[in-house]
Amino acid sequence: MKISQRAKSVPPSATIAVTARAKELKAQGIDVVGFGAGEPDFDTPEYIKEAAIRALKEGKTKYTPAAGIIELRTAIAKKLERENGLKYTPEQIVVNIGGKHSVYEAMQAVLDPGDEVLLPRPYWVTYPEAIKLAGAVTKIVETDKANSYKITPQQLKKAITPKTAMLILNSPSNPGGFMYTPDELRAVAKVLEGTNVCVMSDEIYEKLVYGDSKFISFAALSDDAFQRTLTLNGLSKAFSMTGWRLGYTAGPLDVIKAMSRLQDHMTSNPVTFAQYAAIAAFGPQADATIEKMRVEFAKRGKYMADRLNGIKGVWCAEPAGAFYCFPDVSAHFGRTIGGTRIGDSMQFASALLEQANVALVPGLPFGCGDNVRLSFACSMEHIKKGLDRLEQWLSQ
Repeated sequence: MKISQRAKSVPPSATIAVTARAKELKAQGIDVVGFGAGEPDFDTPEYIKEAAIRALKEGKTKYTPAAGIIELRTAIAKKLERENGLKYTPEQIVVNIGGKHSVYEAMQAVLDPGDEVLLPRPYWVTYPEAIKLAGAVTKIVETDKANSYKITPQQLKKAITPKTAMLILNSPSNPGGFMYTPDELRAVAKVLEGTNVCVMSDEIYEKLVYGDSKFISFAALSDDAFQRTLTLNGLSKAFSMTGWRLGYTAGPLDVIKAMSRLQDHMTSNPVTFAQYAAIAAFGPQADATIEKMRVEFAKRGKYMADRLNGIKGVWCAEPAGAFYCFPDVSAHFGRTIGGTRIGDSMQFASALLEQANVALVPGLPFGCGDNVRLSFACSMEHIKKGLDRLEQWLSQ
């Protein structure tokens, strides 16, 4: 049977591929330390699970409005106003089937073929594929590790053309936990004034922020920023609800209505009983639940970054948020380790997995071939074991 060119053009997710290979080795009885997972190792909080069970027992298993039940959209609107200073009505919010669906649907709603999307490098692996599926053109904006891989106002101004339709911002970021300061975001917003460029602000890691870092929603910077921004978020990271598949998008009413119309035909509504669990997630227990996880991630992130920087030929910025380290390992390219010549991050990750049984994600699919990504969404014991193996492997 014929496969469409659209489907052929989309590669598998690099993160999922690494996780799958690690699981394959584990199934063979091999002790693999996996740093590939992009999900918290904490279980979904009990009060959220109990709300889902209660909803099931109450028969909340039928179709809902495609955009999500009004009670959930109201809860999200209250959260955005209370925590982010954003005044959206429930009608300006659509609940999606996870964060990836939010990204895909937002692009389908606002991009036309030939539109340019500014994508700072490094980037989450799904962004360029979603741009491609919308028929738009990815325009990479180079960044520098000296500036923690963040776009500067000068770089942004130079990159904007009459074809520019969207700028993607992800702060804190996947793959490196890099984070813009409020002043840096204000400078970016200033450049966009007077343009027709919309901003897709992916804020899925907003609750996982460390040290002196301060989070602010891009849309909260000014009235101009509010009007041009689609704010994307979800419950996967902060509430450890990855498998529940609940994301949401807030923005201008006409765009949200367009996304809802697309959702009518793509998926219908988000899972009904999961929506009632999400309402509970935003309840009074949320802050304490998230804080416990955030504190633990902060410890792990600092430990991992310090250990990586202590390895000869490895440089790593300490993550300001999220749960990833994104070290530059290019000093080891050109070496032969265990009989394998290491030429790039793909070969680095493959050889490390096969020879030392440590799974991490190559940086090339994130746009940075000099780097690799390690998730610290795993136990400290797991982290220590894996970094010991990495250090020993590189010291050969």
